[in-house]
Amino acid sequence: MIYFIKYIFYSIIIFSDVYSKSDNYKYTKIIKIPDLSFFNHTYTGLDILQQMDLNILSNKNIGVFCNHTAVNRNNEHLLDILKNNDKNITVEAIFEPEHGLWSIDDKRMNLIGNKKIDSVSGARVFNLLKRSLYPPDWIMRKLDIILIDIQDTGIRYSTYISSISKILESASKFDIPVIVLDRPNPLGGVSIEGPLPREEYQSFEAYHLVPIRHGMTIGEYLLMVNEMGWAKDLKRADLLILPMANWKRDQYLSHTELPWKNPAPYINDTNTLLMYAGFDLFRGTNLNVGFGTDKPYLQFGAPWLVANFFKEKLDMLNLKGISFKEVEYKPIGSPYYNRIPKYNGMICSGLEIIVENEKVVKPVKVATSIITLISQLHPREFKWEGDGYIDKLFGSNLLRLFVAQKKSSTYLSPQYMHDEIEFSKFRKSFLLY
Repeated sequence: MIYFIKYIFYSIIIFSDVYSKSDNYKYTKIIKIPDLSFFNHTYTGLDILQQMDLNILSNKNIGVFCNHTAVNRNNEHLLDILKNNDKNITVEAIFEPEHGLWSIDDKRMNLIGNKKIDSVSGARVFNLLKRSLYPPDWIMRKLDIILIDIQDTGIRYSTYISSISKILESASKFDIPVIVLDRPNPLGGVSIEGPLPREEYQSFEAYHLVPIRHGMTIGEYLLMVNEMGWAKDLKRADLLILPMANWKRDQYLSHTELPWKNPAPYINDTNTLLMYAGFDLFRGTNLNVGFGTDKPYLQFGAPWLVANFFKEKLDMLNLKGISFKEVEYKPIGSPYYNRIPKYNGMICSGLEIIVENEKVVKPVKVATSIITLISQLHPREFKWEGDGYIDKLFGSNLLRLFVAQKKSSTYLSPQYMHDEIEFSKFRKSFLLY
């Protein structure tokens, strides 16, 4: 079977222009791949690259932006694949995102002085969040290509695409081609939820004008960024996208045969990721959202919360696809999460979230409904975190104003529905699947 697939790829490569520019895109090239619909499997961009025998990287010095999620359908990591190549490919640099190259498992990392060296490739590792948002100029001058492969969350709060945007800016400065290996949006490509960030509230966690849940693959998202000139100073990169095969927009990652890799240290499964889309807003409040427990984003509480009374009021909202259960828990700080949880070591009264139908639940609506209701039932105890952090997470001051005005949560989601509709129309020209 493997040889049959490779035969198809070789035929495509020989008899077509692999780098042919789509008629629809001015600055970005979509690499042509064959129709593999007769195979009942989803193939990521990395799987496709392997079937092409890494030919587009032959005899190149490359930089790689990835983390532990860059695995093929057989759970082999990109760096291992590149190491075992016979195409004279040299990994000169690795650019790691938030949470690091290997996430919480740094056993594969060597530290030589103040330099981080990847033990697999021997390449120097550069963090694009802690010291500088940009790769150093001196390493960029050594690169022929930058290769990007990472499992995004599909949620605006994640900083992965923000970091890649900085790479695109640097690549355009040095005329370095960038290849993106596409992967599924782990929450599917249909649902959109949340407001577009207003300019004054943009941050690294709300870097581009997209809803909180955008429903795009990483390839589609970066195609949009590049074509629209959303990088600094309207810079465009020489961007090539290697698409997937056999992924459908209504598929969650869990609906494919692809391996699950936590996209962040605290996101252990699809339900956690789904609720993260809404409940990461709790970081802008004085509520604990399950950090310090084995159920982050799937429970919330505080020592002062009257859980039974709150649940009665919350159930009256009839939120779709979800139910709640009263719980008591004690958050315990751990280096695993590299953060001290709110109410560390204290007994919290709260609710556990039970996802009953992932396709209909609206996590942003659920989270904002809870915040609004708690602020009304516990006006003295409920507080926002300082410096208007909630506005940066939400993308506007709308949520905070609703709470201040004691408005019903049912009136909030219609306020950003226009944003969702307009973005749904806008993104259509950038959808690859």
